[in-house]
Amino acid sequence: MKWTSGWLVLLLIVVAAEVCVAQSGYRAISVENGGTIRGTVKWEGPLPHLPKAEVNKDVQVCDPLGEKHRDLERLIVSSHGGVANTVVFLRGITAGKAMDLPLERRLLNQKTCRYEPHILLVPVQALLTVKSSDPLLHTVHMSGSADYNIPFTAAGQEISRPMTRDGMVDLRCNAGHTWMNGEVVVATNPYYAVTDAEGNFELTNVPPGRYEIVAWHEGWRVVGESPLYDVMTQVRVKRPVFSDSITWSKSVTVPAGGTAEVRFTLGEKTPQLAEGR
Repeated sequence: MKWTSGWLVLLLIVVAAEVCVAQSGYRAISVENGGTIRGTVKWEGPLPHLPKAEVNKDVQVCDPLGEKHRDLERLIVSSHGGVANTVVFLRGITAGKAMDLPLERRLLNQKTCRYEPHILLVPVQALLTVKSSDPLLHTVHMSGSADYNIPFTAAGQEISRPMTRDGMVDLRCNAGHTWMNGEVVVATNPYYAVTDAEGNFELTNVPPGRYEIVAWHEGWRVVGESPLYDVMTQVRVKRPVFSDSITWSKSVTVPAGGTAEVRFTLGEKTPQLAEGR
């Protein structure tokens, strides 16, 4: 088989990520009679008022439909009550399948001045690749478990950075597009999933046993504004400050070769774990 340079780079990245995950305390093993955890995250109670941000810069690119405002995308609930973009994972698992988090969750695209996807999953020590489809200046500012500030000046530009510490990374734009926001989850094991548009999730090939399963939501309330300088115009602007994330958990028993069902509910009164993020 003849390998191209691109495939060789991808292979090296995957191998390096698996080695580093093993060093973090998680071991990849051959899973016998693995089970599945399947479930949903549903909204409980009336929906809160969700403010929108004014699109007041680069409107030709950022607002091609002329809507003038942009959803901040912090809480997406379907007509059936499913909550999208909730991260569900197993806490404290030390051995199981090899790292297989989806590659599409490791690629961030800046398109019409929004982040796609809104929630990313990257194995610890693996690369997060960021590209821009917009013909204007963006800067991806990361805070939390990574602290990069990456400038993009043209459509088609693509830059990768390693995620060296597990945890959460906030994404913001420092080029005046104050509504742009997203989150990266840097994971030490493969048992992570992001709920789909109907709030569904699935974790596969789980070793039989009892686990703590955790749901994490980034939070949706706007609790204030923070000033910053637009790096392009040097004009002081304000961007929204969001409430803390919400984390809650349950215990689950995974049968050999079987399926365990877990249902989470999220609402204004959802209790937050003491560990927070």
